Amino acid sequence: MADSTGAANGEEVAGTENLTDGFTLVIDALKLNDIKTIYNVPGIPITDLGRMMQASGMRILSFRHEQNAGYAAGASGFLTKKPGICLTVSAPGFLNGLTALAHATTNCFPMILISGSSEREIVDLQQGDYEEMDQLAVAKPLCKAAYRVLNVEDIGIGIARAIRAAVSGRPGGVYLDLPGKLFTQVIDADEGAKSLVEVIDAAPSQLPSSQSVDRALNLLKGAERPLIILGKGAAYSQADDDIRNFVEKSGIPYLPMSMAKGLLPDNHPQSASAARSLVLKDSDVVMLIGARINWLLSHGKGRTWGDQAKKFIQVDIEPKEMDSNVEIAAPVVGDIGSCVKSLLEGMGEEWPKPPSEWTEEVKDKVETNVARMAPRLENDNNPMDFHGALGALKKIIKERPDSVLVNEGANTLDFARTVIDMYKPRKRLDVGTWGVMGIGMGSAIAAAVETGQPVLAIEGDSAFGFSGMEIETICRYNLPVCVVVFNNSGIYRGMDTNPTGGSDAATTVFVKDSRYDKMIEAFGGVGVSVTSPDELTSAVNEAMDSGRPTLINAVIDSSAGTESGRIGNLNPKSVVAAKKE
Repeated sequence: MADSTGAANGEEVAGTENLTDGFTLVIDALKLNDIKTIYNVPGIPITDLGRMMQASGMRILSFRHEQNAGYAAGASGFLTKKPGICLTVSAPGFLNGLTALAHATTNCFPMILISGSSEREIVDLQQGDYEEMDQLAVAKPLCKAAYRVLNVEDIGIGIARAIRAAVSGRPGGVYLDLPGKLFTQVIDADEGAKSLVEVIDAAPSQLPSSQSVDRALNLLKGAERPLIILGKGAAYSQADDDIRNFVEKSGIPYLPMSMAKGLLPDNHPQSASAARSLVLKDSDVVMLIGARINWLLSHGKGRTWGDQAKKFIQVDIEPKEMDSNVEIAAPVVGDIGSCVKSLLEGMGEEWPKPPSEWTEEVKDKVETNVARMAPRLENDNNPMDFHGALGALKKIIKERPDSVLVNEGANTLDFARTVIDMYKPRKRLDVGTWGVMGIGMGSAIAAAVETGQPVLAIEGDSAFGFSGMEIETICRYNLPVCVVVFNNSGIYRGMDTNPTGGSDAATTVFVKDSRYDKMIEAFGGVGVSVTSPDELTSAVNEAMDSGRPTLINAVIDSSAGTESGRIGNLNPKSVVAAKKE
């Protein structure tokens, strides 16, 4: 096939001074849309694209595994509201990036996975090209949209479509397929420049109807035991001031989901985090703002929600989210910022506070639970348990509220999201809706790059294993990331034994007394091993002050931890084994 210059694709062309190629147009199209950071793993056929991107002034961060580069791109999208870009090689590299693409889509993070691919004429005839795969077909079920660009003059429109799809409406992951021969196609430079598209108003406001706002406010006003639940969609919206004003003006207790923590400080007088069971069980009207009634909220049913009859108000940009698990009495459809602004305006100058019996009951429960937990967080056990270690880190985050906290694991995640308070929005990144292990190092790298702030990554030893090699990436780019690995020598705990008595370790047990801190020393970073809360405090503060890549091996009692953390009910048990017990 000939391109617009009359030259066959991939052939050298005489007199190229007035020509441009696919490499250049991809770069120019991204830069035109203010995309200047790429998370990637180099290789065929995108190695030169990465080199040229860097030469053009873009920041290119090369990872050791595509999945981690993809998690970084997704976290970037959440933090910036612009699509994070993950660039991979074909077939195996593309497949490695797919988990992160699906993760971004599930969590509503704007992200674009760009992968090089084999040529269509070979793929379609299944002739066995290098890393041959119909990548577009594979990607489609796992993302919000998928596109392929075959002709150099369509690069601009292809990238524009990918950007708009990623950020408009409910954000999500988009796949963009760029076959290898696209990059070497040439076109007249002036025509190429004209083919580029600057995306205007990529995520236009979607205003809620006045009727839906009135319906929601009337229901909220008549509630005896109201509750507001803030989800990560609320955090993503960056409507921080309006959300805070709405919650405070309402006087209603609020419950933040984990990545919404910090929209209002967790020590705010209306925060019901420490009374979660009470407010979910006994509330009568529940308003969800950017939160979904999925498994994380027990689907709005069962013992978690108690016997109290409830009516739900849901604020979401996606109409299909309404009534997904329970009846929504007052759906408010629109982007979070516009919806909250409309709700604030509809409240008028005076708004009746909820009954004091309810707010005092919640406040008393919060104070009781906080007081009950305090001694556990102050313990000085050696080796540490989860609470003693997290109590030390809780104080550090309070003293450093601008730092970004990354958190994953089983017990490490479950305890940390309830123990560690956040004080500013979008300062907490974790496993998200799917509960995916392995997001840690990619998210930490993106947080450091996109915010410029120090990052504290609190990792279970199992979760760290999924992305641990990226500590070399952290060292290579000299990022201010302090990784704390909670090392209890296993998945959940390190005390299980092989039921056969054989020499193989139990399925959940790791090498005892592992020294994760030695790993980062191999790459020029700082490694520290600690066994007490005081040692942990000292090591983390030194790392955060220095800004040097640091890994702290925090030795946790091997018997600490419970199976599957707080979602053990989701882990099926053998009926036969249970009867034998």
